[in-house]
Amino acid sequence: MADEVSTARYLGVFRYTASALSLVWATNRRITIGLGACSLGAGLLPSAVAWVGKHLIDAIVLAVRTQAQSDRFVASKWVAIELACVVALAILGRSLSLMRGLLRQQLGQRINVEILEKALTLDLTQFEDSELYDKMTRARREASSRPLSLVSQTFSFGQSLITLVGLALLLAAFSPLALGVLIVAALPPFVAELKFSGDAFKLSRWRTPETREQMYVETVLAREDHAKEVQLFGLGPRFLKRYRDIYDKLYAGDRRIAVQRAIWGTALSTIGTIAFYGMYLWIAMSAVSGAISLGGMTMYVLVFRQAQSSLTSALSDVGGMYEDNLYLSNLYEFLSTPTQTKAGAITQGTLPGDGIRFESVSFHYPGSAEAAIESITLHIPPGSKLAIVGENGSGKTTLIKLLTRLYEPTSGRVVLDGVDLRQWSSVALRRRIGVIFQDFVRYQLTVGENIGAGDDRAYDDRRRWDEAAEQGLAKPMIEGLPDAYDTRLGRWFKSGRELSLGQWQKIALARSFIRKDADILVLDEPTASMDAEAEVQIFERFRELTNDKIAIVISHRFSTVRMADEIIVLDHGRIVERGEHETLVAAAGRYARLFELQAHGYR
Repeated sequence: MADEVSTARYLGVFRYTASALSLVWATNRRITIGLGACSLGAGLLPSAVAWVGKHLIDAIVLAVRTQAQSDRFVASKWVAIELACVVALAILGRSLSLMRGLLRQQLGQRINVEILEKALTLDLTQFEDSELYDKMTRARREASSRPLSLVSQTFSFGQSLITLVGLALLLAAFSPLALGVLIVAALPPFVAELKFSGDAFKLSRWRTPETREQMYVETVLAREDHAKEVQLFGLGPRFLKRYRDIYDKLYAGDRRIAVQRAIWGTALSTIGTIAFYGMYLWIAMSAVSGAISLGGMTMYVLVFRQAQSSLTSALSDVGGMYEDNLYLSNLYEFLSTPTQTKAGAITQGTLPGDGIRFESVSFHYPGSAEAAIESITLHIPPGSKLAIVGENGSGKTTLIKLLTRLYEPTSGRVVLDGVDLRQWSSVALRRRIGVIFQDFVRYQLTVGENIGAGDDRAYDDRRRWDEAAEQGLAKPMIEGLPDAYDTRLGRWFKSGRELSLGQWQKIALARSFIRKDADILVLDEPTASMDAEAEVQIFERFRELTNDKIAIVISHRFSTVRMADEIIVLDHGRIVERGEHETLVAAAGRYARLFELQAHGYR
């Protein structure tokens, strides 16, 4: 996808205004109505203040000339009216500020929730796509501010427009030509702002990968799970320099646009200043010649100044809306990302008891010409124990991701109980499968929540936690923790307790056992960090608990895989050998060579 923003994007740049207004309306209708009403009032009052000011000045001049008590009373009345208008304007301004502040929090939360909800619908392959990460980063970067900014700018534009119409009517009474001067003086700064807003947006999109890299380097320097290697290998200064270099590169672009914006803005705004003082002179000469009163002069000068300010504000609001629409395109571009996986509705197979079948299954990672899995045909009947062996990168974990439908086959199909996985309900399918991956997640939550994460229906079920912990041989270790199942794990939060990797693996095993409905259990290198005795105990328990279930084990330890009913050997995504342990050793092929290499290390 090209980084250059297309012309079509700019032609339809205001198309997200309606979406933003709809989003704000759905977030809080009362505040939205309040914003509209206060903006209307704030738009009308400046014209009223200017009109009242004219009558006040004329009343004061008259009272000074006549010294009549009645004329003094009239002047006092106009002072009271102007005071009321100014107080009302101040109250409306405070009210607008309050409502925007409240709405900003609610709207930011709502949009972040929408982004996260969208993330939950994406496929694993989409998460592994750097371009999608760029989209998500752009969407989240200003998600909490841009929609409200757009709506605020829209209401502000309406307010400025109402004010401008009222002031223009007053100014037209002096001279329609004054309106032309007003408009001509305001247009050049407006065009320049649009140009620089577009440049800033294009720069922001272009450098998203660098922004993500800077965030990543910050994570490496500031996260406890990276700290030991950063310190041990002395990587801190090198990564910090990289962080600074990325900043310098990003800052250079920002500085260039900011300087150009300031120079052009200053130069073009001078036109407005010259126009104001030209009008000031014109109005003053009209007062000197007697064409208008002193109050009229005061009003017209004030009206032109306020009209100039309102027009500038209105054009600035249009420019802001333009910029906000550009950035909102990032949000809606991410939210409109198509979900590749279409969930089926089947909850029960047409051939119960048939088990799992891979039928000529191949899989290519997006953008890769080389197959990660190629022409796999395999039947795993219920109750059988399958071990998958192969060197790193041979496709073992990819095969499991196809089974769990985290990936979709490029060709062929995976079948469970006679039905293609693509036709199964994703909820029904995943309730039947319990998995612990090699890179299992270590949640910075309590022990119980770490175990309960394996089944959303048992997330808070303490009895199920206990049963699963016993099955995963984690219970003795948990009972030795300060608060047992209520002990918070990890170091991210106060009073957190860190575990060894082997202890974490027992927690993860318990997590896989908590899913009672699962009749397919998959262990991907489940005991890599455990000692030999714990490994034997785990697999004896595993065979006992999966007597009537499909069990699939990925392991480099042949003491483990030899317990399986069938062993398959993968190489570059293909099954190159299959059979029982003794048969494969006797065949003197790849499996036998790997087994001999490992056995030699124990002699």
